[in-house]
Amino acid sequence: MNKLVQVAGIIDAAEADMCIAQGADWLGFALRLPSGKDDIAEQDAAVIIKGLDAPHAGVLISYLTDAEEVSEFCRELGVVAVQLHGDVATEELRRLKEIRPELFVLKSLVVKEDNVDELLKLVDETHPYVDMYITDTFDPKTGAKGATGLTHDWSVSAELVRRSPKPLMMAGGLNPENVGDAIRTVRPAAVDAHTGLEGPDGRKDSAKVAKFVTEARRAFDDIA
Repeated sequence: MNKLVQVAGIIDAAEADMCIAQGADWLGFALRLPSGKDDIAEQDAAVIIKGLDAPHAGVLISYLTDAEEVSEFCRELGVVAVQLHGDVATEELRRLKEIRPELFVLKSLVVKEDNVDELLKLVDETHPYVDMYITDTFDPKTGAKGATGLTHDWSVSAELVRRSPKPLMMAGGLNPENVGDAIRTVRPAAVDAHTGLEGPDGRKDSAKVAKFVTEARRAFDDIA
């Protein structure tokens, strides 16, 4: 799962096709959001996900915290991976791996101003039940834990990479201009972008996605 590039917040089939054409590996679908304002209907997401050919894959981005509920939703969508952004108890992560050992589980590590020790402890406790971590940025103004468009202290992500026995995907305010520096600084296994790839109309911009993928690939080659 090294050198993986994910584009999150897919809103329709045309956007999905464009991102794949421009070189993205995985597509992230944020569903059943706490706000109730999903970018795409669940049934439409399922059609796109089930139509993807390996190694491309659809990822459920979820704030659900119950293992059984997560498992069932993943089955309905047909995803091979789930990105958990909620405050999931370690026991629920263990349970999810028990009932769905084939499911690739990413667990968020949401970077705040002063919570590095908390995140390191979370890695120590949960890594047996996680396949990859994903760092993201907390927005203190809104309480949002993802898709904030904000960067965080990259030294925190770098420390998490060094500490974690599992690979790490870096997210949080990444865009075509900063993704190369982020990869060279943090040395993650993967990167993810959402709002940093959007145009004024709120849709993913083809040129931005293409440049993001190109800059990410170049940086991954540099640190190899």
